[in-house]
Amino acid sequence: MTSFIKNVILFTVAVVLIPLSVANRHTVSLSLNPFDPQDPRLTIPDIPLFWVIFASLGVGIVVGGIAVWARQGRWRKEARSKRREAAKWHKEADQLREMQTTSQPAGGVKGLTGPGSRTAA
Repeated sequence: MTSFIKNVILFTVAVVLIPLSVANRHTVSLSLNPFDPQDPRLTIPDIPLFWVIFASLGVGIVVGGIAVWARQGRWRKEARSKRREAAKWHKEADQLREMQTTSQPAGGVKGLTGPGSRTAA
């Protein structure tokens, strides 16, 4: 089911991106100097417009991903802490279970023996 949804999303993206790239094939000059657009040192001449569009989308996705990753740092830290705590409690439970199985009598009688248990006299 997940792969089907993934394929549907990828197909939808392709249906949008292919016509966008075909419709925007003409070349443009990308000027990186807003004060002097004719400055040849900061101008990328003759690149297809769809490259500019796709590059800006890619940069936006990367910057957005970094921002989301940074905002979720607190939750990742808490998850690491809870994971360590859970591992500690699992280890302690395993140790107690092992101690209980080694302290059981050989007759196969099950139950806890301790200060609160009664024995037949």
